[in-house]
Amino acid sequence: MLDPGKRIVFDGQAQLLKPQQLRRIQTERIRRIVRYAYRNVPFYRKRFDEAGVKPDAIKTLEDVARIPFTVKTDLRDNYPLGILAVPQNRLYCLHASSGTTGKPIVVAYTHGDLQRWTRLMGRTFDVAGVKKGDIVQNMYGYGLFTGGLGFHYGARAVGATVVPSSAGNTKRQLMLLKDLQSTAVACTPSYMVYLCEASRAEGYNPRTDFALRVGLFGAEPWSEEARKRIEDVFGLRAHDCYGLSELYGPGVGIECEQRNGLHVWGDEFLVETINPDTGQVLESGKEGELVITMLSREAMPLLRYRTRDLSRVFEEECACGRHHIRIQRIKGRSDDMLIVGGVNVFPSQVEHVLMNVPGLGDQYQIIVSHEELDRLAVKVETPRDRLNDAELLKRIQTDLLATLGIYAKVELVEEGTLPRSEGKASRVVDLRSKE
Repeated sequence: MLDPGKRIVFDGQAQLLKPQQLRRIQTERIRRIVRYAYRNVPFYRKRFDEAGVKPDAIKTLEDVARIPFTVKTDLRDNYPLGILAVPQNRLYCLHASSGTTGKPIVVAYTHGDLQRWTRLMGRTFDVAGVKKGDIVQNMYGYGLFTGGLGFHYGARAVGATVVPSSAGNTKRQLMLLKDLQSTAVACTPSYMVYLCEASRAEGYNPRTDFALRVGLFGAEPWSEEARKRIEDVFGLRAHDCYGLSELYGPGVGIECEQRNGLHVWGDEFLVETINPDTGQVLESGKEGELVITMLSREAMPLLRYRTRDLSRVFEEECACGRHHIRIQRIKGRSDDMLIVGGVNVFPSQVEHVLMNVPGLGDQYQIIVSHEELDRLAVKVETPRDRLNDAELLKRIQTDLLATLGIYAKVELVEEGTLPRSEGKASRVVDLRSKE
């Protein structure tokens, strides 16, 4: 059991709230935020009235299931600031999603919201063991994306030194890692996997040239095999982080030293899991779509927000001493799931297989097409001398079939030929919409 006097430095009272304390806080805050949203956001007033639900009817946590869902299209339909609960002159900051699938989602913050977000990010770094004296190289993009500034705020909250290197420029990132002897890094896991390859290509020995001991990785699903690859190459301890731009940004959840699920801060977020097809609330431990209610957001409260992320919730006490619920590592997104010939396929499943096969590179690509039937293909990099290795090819195909339940045509390609990303990796090419 964790000794809080020895381990927790930042916001320890909140980190160690007991279950009964968390339930009391959540009950008080859900009542308040429902009334607040109904009173100040026309969108929510209309949604509640259409559902025949009055705010005063939400008295317990069990009543939360009566609240209508909020979905991503609601935010896009009310672009840019249609869900504000405060006058615009009270806003301190605006961020936005990339908008790659339409209008971006604009997220707004009051001064109080920024303080809460900073505190949540401070907890994130504290849980990962980052403290004053550490040098944090922040390789998340700065700008409209919430990642860069979110991790920046958190590192500063715990007193660490921040290197705001932002995304991209891999050669410079590696130079700074060596010259500044950064002890912690924050970036997407796929970019860190790419740095495994790039560091050795540039002539570095990651374990001796760099001083990294902690990595905070998030913004996309990743596998346990990717974690092992990163840790083996750099000699650091990798922590999974969870967040969404709509929910402040990063800072919703973080793995503790047990790394058996991610703690979600229950004093600020109420988590449910639902059947993504029916919307039915699932009991704890059942895999489903995460639905999250923000309990204190001033500028843009979100009630029962459907994240589309697939996971499961664990309520039992963690050996670290924290009682905030844990969620399983994100399996994938329901809207990222590929349905190939009636079979559900997640990119993380493919990564799991490939990273367990010795002799393969770190980069791969999934291609879905349709001829008379749906077809699944996987390209994966390998050294030139193994491009014609029939046994290697057969093993990959056999392992993919066993894991996915569907045949995948595998192509071995030379290392360095597949596209690289200096942010979130784009692993899937779905040609069916173009055919």
